[in-house]
Amino acid sequence: MSDYDEEQSKFFARRRVLLGLATIPALAIPGISWASVAPTAKVNTTGLAVTDKEVVVGQLHSATGTMAISETGSIQAEQLAIDQINAMGGVLGRKIRVIKEDGASDWPTFAEKSRKLLVNDRVAAVFGCWTSASRKAVLPVFEKENGMLYYPTFYEGLEQSKNVIYTGQEATQQIIWGLDWAKQEKKAKTFFLVGSDYIWPRTSMKIARKHVENFQKGSIVGEEYYPLGHTNFNSLINKIKLKKPDCIYCAVVGGSNVAFYKQLKAAGITAKKQFLLTISVTEDEVLGIGGENIDGFYASMKYFQSLNNPNNAAFVKAFKAKYGPNSVIGDVTQAAYLGPWLWKAAVEKAGSFDVDKIAAASPGIELKTAPEGYVKIHPNHHLWSKARIGMAQRNGQFKVVAESPSLIEPNPFPKGYQ
Repeated sequence: MSDYDEEQSKFFARRRVLLGLATIPALAIPGISWASVAPTAKVNTTGLAVTDKEVVVGQLHSATGTMAISETGSIQAEQLAIDQINAMGGVLGRKIRVIKEDGASDWPTFAEKSRKLLVNDRVAAVFGCWTSASRKAVLPVFEKENGMLYYPTFYEGLEQSKNVIYTGQEATQQIIWGLDWAKQEKKAKTFFLVGSDYIWPRTSMKIARKHVENFQKGSIVGEEYYPLGHTNFNSLINKIKLKKPDCIYCAVVGGSNVAFYKQLKAAGITAKKQFLLTISVTEDEVLGIGGENIDGFYASMKYFQSLNNPNNAAFVKAFKAKYGPNSVIGDVTQAAYLGPWLWKAAVEKAGSFDVDKIAAASPGIELKTAPEGYVKIHPNHHLWSKARIGMAQRNGQFKVVAESPSLIEPNPFPKGYQ
């Protein structure tokens, strides 16, 4: 057994013991001195919702609207992590209580709810958002009110904030790496770009176009965008058939994916005839799309539920135990799961719930128990992560067919792409 495997084995043994102890009344747990919990005045100097016994955090996702298909998994994963942390004794001896808010797939609503959580509820941290539009809507609020957001979605990069920890991947770790794989392994030279019509798909495709044209010396033969919730893609499909691209490069999000992939199959565009690479479809969306409608197409992500490692096996088992045997886990769901654990580590490293101290303590924090394998917070508040390519299967899962040889350093401002 390697040192790494031995360390993981010890960790999960400790976790099983602690989870078992969680059913015992608190005062009966041996080895825990509640009198040793640091006084609230020492760990909370900025008036956050922290008492001697609990700390309040916020969740801000779309539980309703077109983005609910994508964000429900994030809500579930964050709650699972919080439940596990509470079972292990909480954070600085305090149990976590969650206030859940629904952004309702509406960006002004996200801004309004973020202000409520930070100003009225005084939460110590917020785990939330999915789209870049929702993140851009809340960012000024977090920076003005000095809150801390753990943002779980792969995104276009070109951003960095003291008040955000980005637990998903940025463009160099997903878009650029995936396009290089497409050229090398699939010999793709011509690309048709398709996206939903808001900031993330448009900026992502701008980066993709620059990479294909300027660095790969390939060509873009088409580029189309459609409103969130759009369901009629027949005109687009006719354009794709006319252009015959080597690759359909796709960033359609939310519920629109169901119509898009069903209509592709109905039009005869399947993996047997066409190479498609998506940066927006995970196992969560495939639940609605249906595995038979996306079978053989590819996704560029850092995590797939099928990853074979001890961390992921424990995570998948715990997730299914809580949310049912038919539940699935996608890339953003896993990244959302990391948020509470990284926050807990930063709070304990800082010895404080104060946001400024957490921001200063975050760089260098490692999470060796991440389901994706291992992550580390960079000084730019993004994560070192691996990149992977998965091929969609009829059963709704992805088969990992490629993986970066090492962790990719996050670079939210890559030269030549701005």
